[in-house]
Amino acid sequence: MSLNTAHANNGVLIHAGEGILIFSDHVTIEFSGHSNGAMKGSKQGRVYLTTHRVIYNGKSETDALRSFSMPFVSMREVEVEQPVFGANYIKGKVQAQQNGNWEGEAKFKIVFKHGGAIDFGQAMLRAASIAQRNAGNAPPPPYTPPGGAWYAAPPPAYTPNPYNYGWVPGAAVFPEQPQPNTIYMHDSPPPYPGIVPGAAGYPYPPQQQQQHFAGGYPHPPASGAGYPMQAGFVGGPGAGYPNGNVAQGGYPQPGPSSGAMGFTAPPQPSK
Repeated sequence: MSLNTAHANNGVLIHAGEGILIFSDHVTIEFSGHSNGAMKGSKQGRVYLTTHRVIYNGKSETDALRSFSMPFVSMREVEVEQPVFGANYIKGKVQAQQNGNWEGEAKFKIVFKHGGAIDFGQAMLRAASIAQRNAGNAPPPPYTPPGGAWYAAPPPAYTPNPYNYGWVPGAAVFPEQPQPNTIYMHDSPPPYPGIVPGAAGYPYPPQQQQQHFAGGYPHPPASGAGYPMQAGFVGGPGAGYPNGNVAQGGYPQPGPSSGAMGFTAPPQPSK
């Protein structure tokens, strides 16, 4: 897991070749069993289940935790809880990625106050199981800051269940969808396994494999590349969300600020 590496302007930042399977707004996240100040307290925001990980984006512009990324291969003991009183939630343990802005291990709890915890949790468990199987004995890789700028993601990245997985719940359970102008992508492929094994251990959705990586997605790295490694942490987290007017749902409007890890902002459309 890495902190403040998965947000850009008013939205989420994903890898090239990564797809969003489920989106849920109005969730609350809590961490315990750690000493990182940014992870303390109850956080409110939105959560994404992708082909490779779980991503959280926070609502508060003043919170030190703006986003977090939990690759499936870094999670364990994940369970769905249905208390007699209170909303259903997902709990588990997550291990820090090297260079991921925190260290050690923490317990997490994602509360779905508007429903959907069971469906999200079941899909999450299925995806995590597949990813763990694809990973084999490889340990979770370190967080590697992607290079280059980021840009608006192509439609395959956010089309509801674009890969037709039968275990992904539909719009009847999760009717809300992320706005296209809140989904950004960079050129680097996922550095950890997902739900479909690809060349050199990099998973890519089946549509990309069948369509030769159409839709603006790059080709996988050369065979034998394995997980990318880095010598050390490059730079500090960028501002991510700019200061500006608050959009519907409490999320800030896009602006000229840099995104996670100091990426340059995408070009703004001409008026």
